[in-house]
Parts: sequence; structure tokens; C-alpha cells
Amino acid sequence: MSKKATIYDIAKELNITAATVSRALNNNPKISEKTRDLVLAAATKLNYKQNRLAVALKSGKSNNIGVVVPFINKNFFASVIRGIEEELYPKGFHVIISQTHEESDREKKIIQNLINAQVDGILVSTSFTNENKNQLNQVLKKSSPFIFFDRVLHFNDISTVTIDDYQGGFDATVHLINQGCKRIAHFNVDQNIELYNNRFNGYKDALSKHGVAYNSDYVVTLKNNMEAGKEAAKKLMNLPVPPDAIFSSTDNGLLGAVQYLQSIAVRIPEDFCVVGFSNEPFTQFLEPSISSVDQSPVEMGKMAAKVFLEQIENEQPVKVNKNVVLPAKLIIRKSSSKVKKS
Repeated sequence: MSKKATIYDIAKELNITAATVSRALNNNPKISEKTRDLVLAAATKLNYKQNRLAVALKSGKSNNIGVVVPFINKNFFASVIRGIEEELYPKGFHVIISQTHEESDREKKIIQNLINAQVDGILVSTSFTNENKNQLNQVLKKSSPFIFFDRVLHFNDISTVTIDDYQGGFDATVHLINQGCKRIAHFNVDQNIELYNNRFNGYKDALSKHGVAYNSDYVVTLKNNMEAGKEAAKKLMNLPVPPDAIFSSTDNGLLGAVQYLQSIAVRIPEDFCVVGFSNEPFTQFLEPSISSVDQSPVEMGKMAAKVFLEQIENEQPVKVNKNVVLPAKLIIRKSSSKVKKS
């Protein structure tokens, strides 16, 4: 393997100092255009490549942005990343994507590594909860802008971008009530994660406001997958008085519930209505198509990127805490639209 060329090799080639080569490569105005052209030509000839980390350490800017998500292969996070890249790439930024698999220790290490790599900012959908947020606080450095999106924690100097999960849960539940549902169950994932707790609170408040009794037996905490949804639906339908609807804080869990209900000949929506959350692509292609609350992931990604750009453009010594809440939109489809009898 051939040895990598250095600025000293370029200096030797041109019989100039290494300091002059360095200034030319970094567009120092003190270097003439003629010398700069000679240096660039010699760098190309010798196949010289700048050390990005060294340049970042010297300039304080790497043009790299870290994006940390629980999973890359989930449609929601892939769409958020798309929005971030669409906003930042035209501005000259490159996105470094990492996934935590919802492991808090792994997330800490990833963030520390991104800080060490001198990224200009980090956008995070966190696996931490309020119960262990102090662990994450130990690695957050005020020198790099941090933006939380979707799954957020609240710190005095860190901005957040979310959707209105509470309103989404409220609207979904009201819609089910307006369809004549009286025994509405709820699938929750983890009430220690703020967004799921907000969806649950929206559900409870909608029941209360419309005079529908809350029944804790109808609230099931489950993992965010299809098999868990099947088991949860089976548990609910075996109750002495089963529910007549489900509002789920996860489309994936609801998919399993729909499959189970269909397997026991429960008609959707004639006998049972369902509404999910996230508006995953599969929801519109199922039969019946599934009503769901849209999270606007591309817009969320774009907004997180815009908040980051605002912070670096302002160049304020104290970061401004900006909390952006995007509207949640209920997409009504067949699964919650009862056929009106004439």
C-alpha cells in the first residue's frame, strides 16, 4: 500500500514551505492565486487528501451533522432522515446516520463519538426517558447544537421538534366516539416515553369530555410489533365485556390486532372500529384501509434541520430553547367509518 501524500510532500515538490502549502489549501487570502493554483495542481498529482478531522479541529467546522435514531429501517425515521437531508444537503452539510436500537448506553457512546468527530450539530430521537435523562446530560456538550425530534427530553438549552401527540390521541378517540363506539380500548407502548404518554392522555381526556367511561382493563401496554398486537387483541376480546374499538398509539401493533379480529370473524368497521398512529404506508393498502394519525415525518425532519440552521446562523453564545410542535392530522379511512344504515 502506497504511503499517503502529506503537505510536506507537496512543499518538497514545489520547493516551498509546508506552512505556505497549508495556507493555500485553506484559501488563505495572503496566498497569491498563482501559488494556490500550483499547490492544487501538485496536490492532485500526488493524490493528496486533506484530513477532514484535522481541518475540522482547526476551523471549528466540519460540515457534518450527526443524526441519531432508534432504528433506520422504520419508515418513520427513514422519512425524517430524508427531510433532514433535503434541507441540509443544499446548504453543504453531510449527514452521518447512527442507530441506537433503543439502547441508552449505545446512544451515549454514539453521541460522544460524534462530538469527538467535531460534527457541527447532532439531531436526536432519543431512547432515553425522564427516568434516566441525567445519564445523557453527562455527554451533552454546549459547544455543539443539539436538537431533539419526535422522542424528546427537555433541557433548558436544547430545542425540540415534535408533533402534537396529545391532540392526535384526542382527535382519534373523539372520532371513534362519533362513530358510536362506547367501549374504546387503547394500545400503549411505554408511558415513560413522553410521546406515548401524551397520546394516552389525549385518549383519556377525550373519553372524559364526551362522557365515556374510562376502563383500565381496556388499556394494554405492548411492544411495537404485530405479534404483540395480536396477543393484546386476544386478551381484550376475552374480557367479560370486550371493547368495540381500539385507538392504538402504534400502527404496527394495530396491524396484529386487525389480523386477529378478522381471524375470529369480527367485521371491521361494522362490528369494531380501529384507529392507529403514524400513518405507516401499509395502512392505506390493507382491506379495510386503516385510519391513522399522520406524523408528517418529512416535515419534521425539515423543521429539525431548520432549527439547527437558525442556531448556527445566530451564533449566540447561549443556545435558544425552541420547542416546535407540528400539528397532528387524523387520516380517516374504512377501518373507522361505519356504514350508515338507511
